[in-house]
Amino acid sequence: MTGKLTPKDAIELGKKHGAEMVDLRFIDLPGTWQHTSVPFKRLDEDAFEEGFGFDGSSIRGYAPINASDMLIMPDATSVQMDPFTKHPTLVLLCNIVDPITREPYGRDPRYIARKAESYLKQTGIADTCFVGPEAEFFVFDSVSYDFKGHAQHAAVDSGEAHWNTGAGPNQGYKVRPKEGYFPVMPTDSLMDLRTEMVKTMFSVGLDVEVSHHEVATAGQCEIDFRFSPLLSMADQLCWFKYVVKNVAFQAGKTATFMPKPIYGDNGSGMHCHQSLWKDGKPLFAGDQYAGLSEMAMHYMAGIIKHAKALCAITNPTTNSYRRLVPGYEAPVNLAYSSRNRSAAIRIPMYSSSPKARRIEVRFPDASTNPYLAFSALMMAGLDGIQRKLDPGDPLDKDIYSLSPEELKGVPTVPGSLDDALRALEEDHEFLLKGDVFTKDLLEEWVSYKRAKEVDPVRLRPTPYEFALYYDC
Repeated sequence: MTGKLTPKDAIELGKKHGAEMVDLRFIDLPGTWQHTSVPFKRLDEDAFEEGFGFDGSSIRGYAPINASDMLIMPDATSVQMDPFTKHPTLVLLCNIVDPITREPYGRDPRYIARKAESYLKQTGIADTCFVGPEAEFFVFDSVSYDFKGHAQHAAVDSGEAHWNTGAGPNQGYKVRPKEGYFPVMPTDSLMDLRTEMVKTMFSVGLDVEVSHHEVATAGQCEIDFRFSPLLSMADQLCWFKYVVKNVAFQAGKTATFMPKPIYGDNGSGMHCHQSLWKDGKPLFAGDQYAGLSEMAMHYMAGIIKHAKALCAITNPTTNSYRRLVPGYEAPVNLAYSSRNRSAAIRIPMYSSSPKARRIEVRFPDASTNPYLAFSALMMAGLDGIQRKLDPGDPLDKDIYSLSPEELKGVPTVPGSLDDALRALEEDHEFLLKGDVFTKDLLEEWVSYKRAKEVDPVRLRPTPYEFALYYDC
């Protein structure tokens, strides 16, 4: 992930490690890594120009069947060796290209991020948008779920979960609800597993900074890695999720980035730290509130202004809105504040260095497509700068303890995915600037989400509805 490697360098790396296969990876519209593999001997320098064909109609959110032929174009700068495959495998992240026009494919999320970085430079405002996500996740011992017309169930389990205090044989040391933040072993039963994840992340180029148990019971974890430019960070987040899932799987456990898998405890978010730089200099440090610059204040205002629409991309699942509810440290109120984790935007105050000055947007979660989410957040911020939007006054209080009357006038995130999609339909012009997002992609996004997620969930009775209404 150096950004400097050539096709020749990528091939030489494969030879050095005895690669037998090449794994060509790209991301579908909802945000899941896809791949196809070819023998290493098929990878020559021409392959980076000619690409490899595949059926785009079989990929979620991609081409219709009457225009399904597409090309996967390897990006030599992304080369890594896979840390999990039995046979040595070279991994190349790929861009998607139309085979007839040879133009980048408009629904390729990685292309959106590439355009976002290009647009940032075109504005003259900055040349780099640094992003640092904190993607929380759960590690369970087991999961089971089923959905039939006449029966539904879902269950997760973890040896450290508070509900297993009565299970036997039992050594105790369970994590009580909302008390998982920082206990040592044996209460934190996942220390060694996270360390294995960290070691593997280092092997694929991630610069890890911290690893710890998170607030919730039943194996909630967080591993943070150093900030990086927007496109690079989206690539790295894909690797991050891949490593977490595979290390857990190899240990006989299962990891999920689902925002709210457990009722009655904290969900998993993905707080996104962001800052703009130009010519190697930070632009968010200044003499405004909490040491921010006027530019940073406008950037925050843009995110607050467009937050409801952003949620359709940054919180893109029906489950996202089980997390975005009051009472579980979820930042549902669209306000900003320094050091304050109850606000939707926090200004971290750990360091007084101008290079450390940034904002942290706390409502996103890791069910998102990172290429789309990071791009959308930046586009909203840029819109705030271009229009010189005012973020209003900070809310330097424990927002969770305020009464409805005290919160009057403070906007909130949408209450459901359907509400967020409607907000995106009404407010998306800021995403179209510079042709970064296209109407075609946004229409496909909304259509896919409604047809494949909103309606199937809306139409199904839930087990709790039986408890409420069976005897009505």
